[in-house]
Amino acid sequence: MIIVPVLLYILAFEVQEAVLMHTAIGTALAVIVFTSISSVWAHHHHGAIQWQYFTKLTPTILLGAFSGAIITQYLSFDFLRILFAIFEIMVAMIIWFGISASGHADNLNKGVWLIAGYIIGLVSAIVGIGGGTMTTPFLTYNKVDIKNAIATSAAVGMPIAIAGSVGFIMIGTEIEGATSGLGFIHIKALLSIVMTSIFFAPLGAKVAHNINGKRLKKGFALFLLLLGAFVLSF
Repeated sequence: MIIVPVLLYILAFEVQEAVLMHTAIGTALAVIVFTSISSVWAHHHHGAIQWQYFTKLTPTILLGAFSGAIITQYLSFDFLRILFAIFEIMVAMIIWFGISASGHADNLNKGVWLIAGYIIGLVSAIVGIGGGTMTTPFLTYNKVDIKNAIATSAAVGMPIAIAGSVGFIMIGTEIEGATSGLGFIHIKALLSIVMTSIFFAPLGAKVAHNINGKRLKKGFALFLLLLGAFVLSF
């Protein structure tokens, strides 16, 4: 979610306004493909990724993320901005106040996982984020430890980014005014961000595992709240 606003500012100087948002989102997803590799490795090294949840979410996440990328060509920037900002603030409140389901994630039926995966993939691709913003709240709501939830969400970010990137490449090759890159993926911006952020992803994973779980949860909620407020005022 941080990458998209940065790209909007940087790319505004060379990308047409009509396709600026699409290019920012498509490039952000492509960045996540690369940065998630180092992040997942770091979380896996700590033994924090719950792969059983990853496998339950991934099938429909792939479908949802691809669908989300295709749908973006029909949605306005303001609609997406307001919708996502409200969602971020609501999720922040749920995490902050510790609202959770009566059961545990292990007891959820297959249908819930399939629906959750599709929604997570769909929304994540539409707004250009990885898995953390939606997957972490979903898992913590279902009583998964915050550190395991963040680690698993990092792994989930890869299929979201791959499927979403493919979708933005496809729609970008068909729309006039798209960048000279790969569909709606701006290659120069992609390489620049990847070269720097790929080294900080393992650091983020290390910090997450060294912070008290309760503080990490509160910090993540505050982070989402600030993001929501920022997007609402963008």
